[in-house]
Amino acid sequence: MERRALVKNLFVLGMTASLPLKTLFARQHSAPLNVKRPFHRFQLGELELTTITDGHLVIAPVQPAFAPNAAAAEVEGLLKASFRSTKEIDLSMNILAIRKGKQVILVDSGAGYSFGSGCGWLPQSLSDAGISPEEVTDIILSHAHTDHSGGLIKKDGSLVFPNAQIYLSAVEHRFWMSDHPDFSKAKFDNKDQLNHIIAETKKIFTTVKDRLKLFDHPTELFGCIRLELAAGHTPGHTLVHVFSGSEEIVHIADLMHSDVLLFPHPEWGFYGDTDFTAAAATRKKVLQVLAEKKAKVFAYHLPWPGIGHVRKQDKGFEWIPETYSFPA
Repeated sequence: MERRALVKNLFVLGMTASLPLKTLFARQHSAPLNVKRPFHRFQLGELELTTITDGHLVIAPVQPAFAPNAAAAEVEGLLKASFRSTKEIDLSMNILAIRKGKQVILVDSGAGYSFGSGCGWLPQSLSDAGISPEEVTDIILSHAHTDHSGGLIKKDGSLVFPNAQIYLSAVEHRFWMSDHPDFSKAKFDNKDQLNHIIAETKKIFTTVKDRLKLFDHPTELFGCIRLELAAGHTPGHTLVHVFSGSEEIVHIADLMHSDVLLFPHPEWGFYGDTDFTAAAATRKKVLQVLAEKKAKVFAYHLPWPGIGHVRKQDKGFEWIPETYSFPA
């Protein structure tokens, strides 16, 4: 891969970009643009939900992006025991679309144009699922990292979703738009790359400022969504509870980046966490609640289509993905 493409890919996942080039190589596999991409549609009470792909991202090597303080032999052993590659982790980028009457609500907007051809597929994926960008009425951003917010704008600065209102937590907006966002509790210190990420994030939110609606936690939107603070990955990182009647699915956003490593060891963490210690504590707390409630879960970066349950196992947890008898 050309060095220029490598540098682009390193900015994926927001804070992942701060890793030195020698320690993180983000590789992307692309699909031909004319290939229809699958979607997964299902009912939640009276709501129609659709999982849509924005593509994927391969991160290699596994450490120090994941489990930076864990013994390499233990990390490699766990990956081998799960029949996974010990050289890389392939992250899904799952977008949840919610249809309620005439409303079409997206949770996150994908990566957009800045990350290469391996992701930024959302507009085409929406079309394949029978949804046009013009139909989207509302977009809830779980947090500001540009693999979640970059899909809001095109290269020319125009809006991808011209009719959508955009919702972001106020604390998240304050953090990124401040003069000096505090990354002192993160596991990296590459100031040049951090400054680039901050500048790109500010550019996005400046561009969409007329559509931006800030909220405080907890809050409810549209009679079908509850927003809960789950800080650590970023200061305003938000869980999105989607409900209809007695049914609910919890969108955990970037609480988890690996089904194999971080469920059994939530303390191992991910290098993209703005506050590494707080993110680990939040991860443990939320996983415990999800396991106790046997909640249905939707995850942005877990294997497609990102739907499953959390189960307690030994001192940690495990991910139980939903299975499907046929593509639907």
